[in-house]
Amino acid sequence: MNITVNNTVNPVVGGASNSLARYRYIVVEGPIGCGKSTLARLLADRYSANLLLEDPTANPFLPQFYRDMKRYALATQMFFLFQRINQLSAIRQPDMFEKKTIADYMLAKDTLFARLTLDDNEFQLYSQLYNHLRPQAPTPDLVIYLQASVDSLLSRIQRRARPMERGITEDYLMRLSETYTRYFYDYTESPLLIVNSDRFNFADNAEHLQMLCTRVESLRGMREYMNAG
Repeated sequence: MNITVNNTVNPVVGGASNSLARYRYIVVEGPIGCGKSTLARLLADRYSANLLLEDPTANPFLPQFYRDMKRYALATQMFFLFQRINQLSAIRQPDMFEKKTIADYMLAKDTLFARLTLDDNEFQLYSQLYNHLRPQAPTPDLVIYLQASVDSLLSRIQRRARPMERGITEDYLMRLSETYTRYFYDYTESPLLIVNSDRFNFADNAEHLQMLCTRVESLRGMREYMNAG
């Protein structure tokens, strides 16, 4: 397999060595079905890191949301907001960074999903509550953004056959993917590795995981790309 890498000319600020040791807080992100939770688990195991995972199964509104998005969007969104705030509050404590932390979501995704799924009145209510709570989260030292085609996302979702995900439509995945693309197009808060994950299988192919880890450990720019050729 050939790996295509495009590097920006922006160096990593501070002249840090090309080692994963400089990344204390790593986030793996991407649309549903891209494999972010799987990759986060693999990386946490490989680097003996704390693992911070979103827990969609704890959200009692999510199965109804996938069947009737308009009706259950606000309840689903609010549950996730409080869940994410509670989880991320823990890693603001200094002792959490004595050990590397790897997460499968950013707090910023909450607003992305809210804008995608809520109508204008609901989004206004959500925004008022969000601003009142003023949730804070540490800025990741590195974000790994897993891109995938809608066909790949659908195939993976169907293959894992979770009952609550049966209502996910191609249209929803398309809009979700476009939302992520727009967000990361302008993202500059931390180094970003954009991975086209269509032809990678990090869970079952040790070579693919090693390729990714090698890329992460040798990052030089603020924005880089990794593709399987």
